[in-house]
Amino acid sequence: MGNLFNIDTGFRMEYTQNQRFIPLEEVTLPTVPTDAAAYYLNRKPQTLRAWACLENGPLRPVRINGRLAWPVPSLKTLVSGGAE
Repeated sequence: MGNLFNIDTGFRMEYTQNQRFIPLEEVTLPTVPTDAAAYYLNRKPQTLRAWACLENGPLRPVRINGRLAWPVPSLKTLVSGGAE
């Protein structure tokens, strides 16, 4: 089990493997947590954490109170085939 940021309530909640994320086009928040970003990029969350730690990934997260938050505009650009 892991954590997921609930878009509706703004709280973190537990999820199982069959948790569904809303489509990236419908995300209105400026950032998403690592689990959601990994889902949108079809990567494992640990891969994104490594990108953040080693600063060698295709996008950079922002840190909010010590937690990683991934900018939605950067995710949309990367998913659509653009590189940053």
